[in-house]
Amino acid sequence: MSGQRRFLVETLTAIGLIAVPFVLPYFDSAPNTVNRILVWGLFGIGFDILFGYTGLLSFGQSAFYGTGGFVAAYLLTRAGFPNVVLALIIGMVAAAFVGYLIGLLALRRTGIYFAMITVAIAEIFYFVEFNPLAHWTGGENGLPGVPTPTIYLGFTTLHFTSGWSLYPFLAFCYFIGIVIALRIVRSPVGAILTAIRENPLRAAAVGHSVQGYKLTAFVIAAAYAGLAGGLLGVMQAFMPPDAFMFDTSGQLIMQTAIGGRGTLFGPLVGAGVWLFLQDFLQATLKLGAEWKLVLGVVFVLLVSFLRQGIIGGIKDLYGFVSGKAVARAEPQEAADGAGEEQNAAQAQVVQAPAVAPMLARHRAPSSFTGPILQATGLTKHYGGVLANTNIDFTVNQGELRGIIGPNGAGKSTFFKMLTCEVVPTSGKILFEGRDITGMSVTDVCQLGLTKSYQVNQLFNRLTVRQNLTIAALAELRGKFRLDMLGNMSKIRGLDEQVEHTLELVNLTGRPDTPVSQLAYGEKRRLEVGLALASSPSLLLLDEPLAGMSPRERVETVKLLKSISRGRTMIIIDHDMDALFELAERITVLQEGRVLVEGTPDEIKGDADVQEAYLGGVQGVLEQ
Repeated sequence: MSGQRRFLVETLTAIGLIAVPFVLPYFDSAPNTVNRILVWGLFGIGFDILFGYTGLLSFGQSAFYGTGGFVAAYLLTRAGFPNVVLALIIGMVAAAFVGYLIGLLALRRTGIYFAMITVAIAEIFYFVEFNPLAHWTGGENGLPGVPTPTIYLGFTTLHFTSGWSLYPFLAFCYFIGIVIALRIVRSPVGAILTAIRENPLRAAAVGHSVQGYKLTAFVIAAAYAGLAGGLLGVMQAFMPPDAFMFDTSGQLIMQTAIGGRGTLFGPLVGAGVWLFLQDFLQATLKLGAEWKLVLGVVFVLLVSFLRQGIIGGIKDLYGFVSGKAVARAEPQEAADGAGEEQNAAQAQVVQAPAVAPMLARHRAPSSFTGPILQATGLTKHYGGVLANTNIDFTVNQGELRGIIGPNGAGKSTFFKMLTCEVVPTSGKILFEGRDITGMSVTDVCQLGLTKSYQVNQLFNRLTVRQNLTIAALAELRGKFRLDMLGNMSKIRGLDEQVEHTLELVNLTGRPDTPVSQLAYGEKRRLEVGLALASSPSLLLLDEPLAGMSPRERVETVKLLKSISRGRTMIIIDHDMDALFELAERITVLQEGRVLVEGTPDEIKGDADVQEAYLGGVQGVLEQ
């Protein structure tokens, strides 16, 4: 983002917040409604980081909303704490700490199981608030008498009471909250959270601690909820027990969906629609309890016709009017029909061998001089089924090794054990002399061993550049770092490494294209590029030629030859002709065991290999 536009969103937000008390009174807007919208909007910022950016749907945010609110209210009412702002901060910290503890438990599961755990947590907190902790929370009576803030500036004292008088304080809290959230989502941590939402498997495989970053998002959401809960008590001069109710979490989710998730401002817009309609239906139309029915219908219609929420709908409308929506759809057609141009460009890459060594410049060179990879007695069985049995396998520095075998030979399981995606039943794997048996795929990637997948594992809603950036970040920052307010542009060597990878896999003309709009051949090259971007010392490629046309296969073989210069590679593929052309040595697996190992010429003439593949028909492999 250019320097002139870097703070554009923050500036427009500040202008909008300043203008609200001067504009909305002309529309008969009640100040208390506007204040409630700000509190819900702040509550939703943290939830949007968790749900919209990280992809974790939590139904338990009311637990943290109530925790922060009641801690602050208790300090200000029963404990006689004198400072409202400090009490709010303590409540926020308490909610974040509780979020950390709950996250350690809940994030052990994913998908619907994670969501159900958060439902149970919300119900537990609601019960505890009404019973064991009723002495501190007031039970069904809540905590009345929560004071409003007073801020002494030295030359004057600011009193925030209620209505429009309290609005500047709430608006300032919201503004600080949105500024911090914008910094988070623009930071390296924000990029990784988005990658986890898109494809947690690949985020881990390129070297990021997925659990660590998920827990970070969970704690951030809890902190925002705790602060919003404290502001609710300040705004109402009363901390209500229904802050812990499941209905609170449900309302937050619906508001975020209405406004647009993954936007940060969606919860504020959704809260505005929700609360203004609620007031209109109850006060103006006198619907009483039936307002929930009408609001439910409105929610269904909005979500059905604006699947990305109101903000998403506005973006789509702007794209349609400006013509950008059409432009985004065109690259797919262009990519599908650009075979000759792509192949010509790929040929240029093959003639640039100097690029490959440059990608390894960040990773410290290893002093180990023995075999880069050595597996001994590697065995894997699933119950009574033996996938691999007693495999010994050694790869030397700088070698390009091929692995072949008929279907059911155990190649995939063997490959997954080498990359630590599957833990062997017995045996040992040494990488650069270090025992990596049983380590995680994230940790071995950090050591310099990584792979590409047979079925593309990409971050499909992100651009090509963003995909490669996520992979490069893992090497440059390590598997976990909390630089949540950091600037991506200040990470030394990041842009250079991404550009080199783009050049190496011939995607320099498509850096800002969403992955979903790439042609299949381009996606396969990006799949290899994700593995390359972390500067591995050992690269494993799982069927890199799968699904390609004959012309694409020829050019991809040239590409693989180019990237093999200066690095060690292991390739599994069913295209034996291509593998014989690429590899220096071939390992043949059959029925989960090593059948034979040798040079391509030795493998072609081996009688056992002929028997395994062709039932003894001689000479066919040589053709």
